[in-house]
Amino acid sequence: MARITLLDGGLSRELENCGAELRQPEWSALALMEKPEAVLQAHRNFLKAGAQVLTTNSYALVPFHIGAERFGRDALGLAARAGKLAREAADEAADGAADEASADESRTVRVAGSIPPLFGSYRPDLFDAARAPDLLAPLIEGLAPYADFWLVETISSLIEARTVFAGLKPTEKPVWLSFTLEDAIRDVPRLRSGESVEESVQLAAGLGADALLFNCSAPEVMEAAVRLAADLLAGQGKGIPVGVYANAFVEKSDDDPMVANETITPVRKELTPERYRDFARSWVDAGARIIGGCCGIGPDHIAALRDL
Repeated sequence: MARITLLDGGLSRELENCGAELRQPEWSALALMEKPEAVLQAHRNFLKAGAQVLTTNSYALVPFHIGAERFGRDALGLAARAGKLAREAADEAADGAADEASADESRTVRVAGSIPPLFGSYRPDLFDAARAPDLLAPLIEGLAPYADFWLVETISSLIEARTVFAGLKPTEKPVWLSFTLEDAIRDVPRLRSGESVEESVQLAAGLGADALLFNCSAPEVMEAAVRLAADLLAGQGKGIPVGVYANAFVEKSDDDPMVANETITPVRKELTPERYRDFARSWVDAGARIIGGCCGIGPDHIAALRDL
């Protein structure tokens, strides 16, 4: 099997397992404010499971979740705290690996600076390119000292990807772009904006992204997107790796669609670590070289991927 970079899983549910409260609208940001030790422990748990990348707990550091007033006052400090906690856990792992004779490159842990959807997950209609730079600025400033690269998560539209990439480019850190897909479309995957996966591949390649991923969608929709992206990039001679980290949300019907940011969405009981590992095997066969988990995917799932 090809060499795979193993990401961590979804932080929010693991924060709850570590004793933090999980509620809307603050979501995972609440742990940064009230119980940062739970954030550190969650990172450690994913490292123990085998993760090679720790994602900063900055996904909910947007006005949509913490309110405009608190964002203006606290976003920079909270972003710095999120970065520092991930860096602390990564450095602990590096120190432990250095003490082992078998330490090698595969044990190196990198920190991904999470750049979230600035105006709400799954809401391409709310994206405001004119306001985006002001919301990005404190996140970039706070996370930059600790992040090895940027992970732009749950991108719903091309304009969102283009705008955020432009804001990150001056930092000169690598940028991974990760798009979210419509859960109901299985054979011809599309972004939540309705734009095509082909367009997202062309944009990522044109911008010079360092990786192209798909996240926070059902595992069932990922294989087709990965195969399409990997084939397109290979055909263009682009060495951009493709990745996947799916969520475990209970599937919604057309009459009751998925709405993020409003409630604590239940997760699928049948999506066991073994079942998730089977999905991951199909993604790797389709061309994925970066694998991890999103909402509801915990350390046990990551450990199953490590074993694979």
